[in-house]
Amino acid sequence: MKQNPIKLMVVDDHPAFRIGLTALIASQTDMKVVSETGNGREVVELFRKSSPDIVTMDLRFSGFSGVSAITALHREFNHCRTIVITTYDCDEDIYHAFQAGAQACLLKDSSAEEIIGTIRKVHTGEKSIPAGMVERLKERRRREELSEREMEVLRCLAKGRNNREIAASLFISEDTVKTHLKNIFAKLSVEDRTSAVLAAVRHGIVHVE
Repeated sequence: MKQNPIKLMVVDDHPAFRIGLTALIASQTDMKVVSETGNGREVVELFRKSSPDIVTMDLRFSGFSGVSAITALHREFNHCRTIVITTYDCDEDIYHAFQAGAQACLLKDSSAEEIIGTIRKVHTGEKSIPAGMVERLKERRRREELSEREMEVLRCLAKGRNNREIAASLFISEDTVKTHLKNIFAKLSVEDRTSAVLAAVRHGIVHVE
């Protein structure tokens, strides 16, 4: 008896990549795309309508986070299986994607064989993480989370603001800013402001567009 094809939803705001991925999936006799969108905010409603087995999800959309979309999907559909396909190999983004419920991660320069193979693995219930990402994710799990306020201070730091400017923009004292910076340095294992920004960008904690 012929098995039903694996049904996929493709979510990516780059039309060329979305078209290419859709064509790749359509070339497989055991797969088909049942829905696609470039708007991360549409995924829950689209999932309700098309009932895919697997969602392929980019992590960054204009004004929206792929992690937020994954979180919303898995909150409502606990059977949902999600594969992150991203340009960026930042461990912070991918860590939070797995925390939100993703089963696999691929970079957009992965081969067609890797993409198709990962889809089949995830359909059988397996997880898949790129070999080069495994150790980085282990390190990320060991790193203490930054608080919401520390994140705000770090974003200001990444914009080149000094302590007085950070204090004014967040309505806190300069002494409080210094305390937050001390905590940020400790959590990121750095010694100064420049190293903190470089580490934050490298890990994907803050994004410099």
